[in-house]
Formats: sequence, structure tokens, C-alpha cells
Amino acid sequence: MSSWRDQILRDFTPKVARLTLVADPDGLLLEEGILEGIRKRGFELIPFEDNIAFRYAYESKFRSRWDRGEHTDLVVVLHSQAGDLSGLPYDLLQAGRRLSFNLGDIFPNLSPSVVTSLDRGDLDALYEAQNNHALGQLGENATKEFVLRHVFGIAPELIKQPSDLLRVLLRRHYRSRRIPIVLDERFIQILRQSTIFDDWPLETLITDREVFFAFLQERWPIFLDRNAAKGASGVRENKKPYSLAIEGPLYLPFEHHDIRVYIDNLFVEGLLHSVSHDQADSLSKTWVGIGVRTATIEDRSCRLGKLIDSLQTSIPVDDAKHTDWFHFARGWAELILLASDQAEALPEKTREHIKILQAKVDAGFTAWLFKRYAGLVNLPPVPPVMLHHLPRFLARQVGKDRNGKIALILVDGLAMDQWLVVRRELASRQPAFRFREQFVFAWIPSLTSVSRQTAFAGKAPIFFPNSIQSTDKEPALWAQFWVDQGFTPNEIVYFKGLGDGSLESFSEALSHPKTRVAGLVVDKVDKIMHGMEMGTAGMHNQVCQWAKLPYLNTLLDLLLDRGFRVYLTSDHGNVEAEGCGRPAEGAMANLRGERVRIYPDVALRSKVKERFPAALEWDPVGLPEDCLALLAPARQAFVQENKRIVSHGGISVEELIVPLVQIERMSE
Repeated sequence: MSSWRDQILRDFTPKVARLTLVADPDGLLLEEGILEGIRKRGFELIPFEDNIAFRYAYESKFRSRWDRGEHTDLVVVLHSQAGDLSGLPYDLLQAGRRLSFNLGDIFPNLSPSVVTSLDRGDLDALYEAQNNHALGQLGENATKEFVLRHVFGIAPELIKQPSDLLRVLLRRHYRSRRIPIVLDERFIQILRQSTIFDDWPLETLITDREVFFAFLQERWPIFLDRNAAKGASGVRENKKPYSLAIEGPLYLPFEHHDIRVYIDNLFVEGLLHSVSHDQADSLSKTWVGIGVRTATIEDRSCRLGKLIDSLQTSIPVDDAKHTDWFHFARGWAELILLASDQAEALPEKTREHIKILQAKVDAGFTAWLFKRYAGLVNLPPVPPVMLHHLPRFLARQVGKDRNGKIALILVDGLAMDQWLVVRRELASRQPAFRFREQFVFAWIPSLTSVSRQTAFAGKAPIFFPNSIQSTDKEPALWAQFWVDQGFTPNEIVYFKGLGDGSLESFSEALSHPKTRVAGLVVDKVDKIMHGMEMGTAGMHNQVCQWAKLPYLNTLLDLLLDRGFRVYLTSDHGNVEAEGCGRPAEGAMANLRGERVRIYPDVALRSKVKERFPAALEWDPVGLPEDCLALLAPARQAFVQENKRIVSHGGISVEELIVPLVQIERMSE
């Protein structure tokens, strides 16, 4: 077989049974390619997790159709570790055919505990390696080394010098590649068998992306000093004392050809930051110039040009993983920020390049969403991929620690590029802050009443159809989720309308000894957006001014001082759009966003689309059946023609991929 998926998909033949029950202890049916393959065959999938939520979806969407004599190909998936279906309700067991899949059947010669720890997207490389090598039964350590080598391209025994290790870590951390802790531990164990890396803090550099880049950032000025000294005298060493927060060797071989290939991208994409230097003029004319601060305009123009070139060659393809779009979105946000910062000085040729690139990105992202978005909804919550995964992800963070505290700050409307503005201001005011960035998808349509509620409810919008047009139920949904996790109501708080003014009542609630879970809505950015008439550049300017105020710093300090683990996210981003006209729909639309209209049936939506043929009809993925979206064309909005606004509700990288950031304060 060409793929491990074939062993599973061969059992999904349409019209065999209207209900199929699957025991899936290893979560194989939640892998993106499997989900796409199942959908292509006409099947719909519902995980059995919460009995009440499942029963609602099952009865309203499927039983009613069966009662009308319609056929469905429904798959109900149970992820019980027992690997059987006994946890399902009796009526399902009576009605459905039964299947079971597990990793042991697909990888019989590898240690199950190691294979289970892998992201399901890594199974392709493992399956190919298994087929290409005659494997006997491998034990746990042998499996770990086999996976490290053939899945992640890491051969620990071949790492003999610092450049070897740096190359491996750069390849991993640049792409934010997740490697299971059991493999990291084996990797470190092998490296520690020699004395080469005795002075390296391997335990943090290997596992912690933020620490690794901070480690490189601290050593870059040292490398520049040494480089400048060599240029002046040929061999002279610089004896300047350096104060380093992260232990390890003083000098790193940035000049090694395996390392240099990464340097440009690290500085261009903002993972490393250029530094001032006494010999900036001479250094800027060499290969290290991208990391040397010169005139601000020159720095930005250089970065912008290189970033455009880099992004043009890295737009994810149709069958890309969602993580490829996450990685792309970070660089795309840097481009938006750089371009708007120098908008008035931008050459016309550069503007045209950005416009062409923007069109390619919009088209590529839209095509990918229509193909893969539906599969994201049912992915496991760790790591989180969509906003409704966040409560379950946070619950895992608290775990069984009865003293643990966690806070989710949702900054309504904060796009990724605006997060970069906020991050810059926070870092300048509080150098001890460390930001661990992840990304998640907002919901389509990217409206507050849809997307924000999922972040507090921990479930798809189909499960709160009666409140999908407002956010009034958010406090109850948030409280209900945590009560279901075993928390008591007086341990849970929810605040909205934050962003300016007094924090007195909020501080008092946090200080209550029983408070352990905080859900917070900061709506200042959304208010800025809805009053914005100066486009993307105006958004950056206003968000920057707000971030300079003490409010957000004070909010974060209050939470961190009281022992909360703090995560910051957004319910959707925003995009600058041009009006294409208002639909003359009267009272037909249930929701009227500037980038989307929601209709109760297909006929009404089709009638409006006749006037806007470039608009996109979106199926109700994870939405109530009467929530049919008509999405405005790329970079356009349903407002007066030629009017320019900043808005949300549609599908673009800026609107749909939002930051999820853990904010920590390093001890001094």
C-alpha cells in the first residue's frame, strides 16, 4: 500500500451502512488526510466525547433524516483507550456496523508507546521508512532512534561539533516542529554520552523554542564583535565582558555554511533582531549585514525585499498541513507590519509586488480552506488548532493540580500583525516577559458572535444555535465548561469590556483565594477597528498607542503576580477591504457582517450571490444547518462601492489565523 491511510480508508465504502461505529483509541481518524478521504467518500463524522452534545447533533442532524427515509453515511468515533465500543449508547450499538483501528496494526514492529506519542501528520514519513527498511521487532530505545533518524532527520551519533547541533536545532525550531518529549529525552541522553556539549543547556535549548532563539540573540553581538576584531587585525580576540541570561558557550559558529543558510530568514522574519554595532558601516557590507542595525529606513527596506522573496516561494500548497499555514502566517504578519510602517515611502514597484503576492496568498489559502478546513474541527485539542479547542487545552494545562490557576485573555479582533505591535511594546516595557507563540484558526464566518463564543464554550457553534447571533451566553458557556471539568462556580470568573479604565473590581475577583480560572475579553482593539478610517497603517498606529498605555501591562502583572498561567489569543483578525456594494436583501439575512452575510436557506443565499458572482458560498461546517454564509470576495466588503474599511467576517490569512501566546515573566 502506498499510504498507511489506505488500510483505514478501504473500509469506508458508501451506502454500505447508514451508521458506522469506530473504536479509534489512537485518534487515527482525526488525521487531516484521513478526514479528507472520509469526506470525499461522502461520510460525515462525529466524535463521541460529550454525551449531551453528541446526542443533540445526532438527533437533530441524522435521526431526523433517517425518520424521513433518507440515507446517510455517518461515522461515530470513540477514542476510548480500551479500544472497544462498549462506551457507546445501546441504541447506536444496535444500529451500526463496527470497525476498529490502532497504530499497532499499522506499525507492528515498532514500540507502541513511542509511535503513539507522534503527531499523526508524522506517520507518513514513518510508514515510508518502515517499508524501506527490513525491520525486526524494535525495542523502545531502538524505535526512538529509528523515529529520530527517519521522521525528524536527526542522527544523534553524527552530531560531533557545535555546528552539527545548531543545524539540527535551527531546522527544528525555525519550522516550530513538535517532537515528543520521549524522543527529546533520548536525543539528550545520547548527546550527554560524550563531553562535547557539557557546557550546553541541552535540556532547554532542545525542547524550548523561545529559549533557543534567545540563546542565539545573546550570542549574535558577541559573534559580531569577534568578526569585527578579526577584520581589523586578522586574529585579535575581543575580551569585552558579556552578561548572558542563558548559560552555554560564549561563541557560536554562525559563519559555518550549514548555519549561515538560516541567518537571513531568522532576521527577515523577526525571529532574531538586528543589533547596533560600533563598526556597523563595515559589517553591513558583509554577509552579517542583515543582523546589523543601520539607518531605520534602510533596515526595513532590506528586510521587506527579502521577506517578499521568501514568502513568494513558500506559499503552502493545496494539500499542505495546517502547520504550514501557521508558519507562513507569522512571516505574512511581519510583511504586513513592515509594509504599513513605511507605506508612504514604499516604491511603486514594491507595492505592485506585494499586491500580486497578496492575490496569490488569498487564492491559495481559500482553495486550501475549501479542501481541508472541515477536517480541522475534530482534531485533538492538544496542541490546539481551532479556537474551540482552547478550553480543553487549558484544562489539560491545569491538570490535576488543585492549586493551579489559568487565565485566557481574548483580545477581540487582534490580528497577527497587530499582535506583533503589541508584543513589541510589551517587550520594551517589560524585558522580563517571555512570549511563547502558537497559532489557532478562528471560525468561519469570522464573526465575534460565532468565533468568540467557541473559545469560551469549548465546542463548535452547532451546539449553541440559539445564541449564535450574540455573545450574551458566553459567561454561562465558560462556567459550564469548567464545572463539567470538576471546578466549582466560585472558582471561575469571566469579565468582558476590558481594555481601559479601572481594574479594581477585576483585581478584587482575582484576589479571592478560591479563584482559579479566569476568562477575560479585552475589546479595545475591536473598538479601534470599527472606527478605523485610515486602513491597516491606522490600525497599527492606534493599537501601538493603546499598547503603550499601562493598562495591558497592569492586567498581565495582576495575573502573573497571583500565580496564573496566562494565555492571550483573539477571536478573529481583520483586513483592509474595499466596498463592492450592499446586498438589497431586506430582512432576509440572519446576520449582516461587512465581510459576510448569513442566510437561513440556500435559495435566499443563491439569490444574493447572483448580484455578487465572485462571492463565496460556504457550507455550514460545524454550524447550525440554517447558518449559510455568503463570504465577500477577496479584499472586498459588502459596503458602499469603493469605500475602504477595516473589517472581518470573511476568509483571509489575516482574519482566520490568530495568535495564541503564553506570556511568562522570567525570574530575575
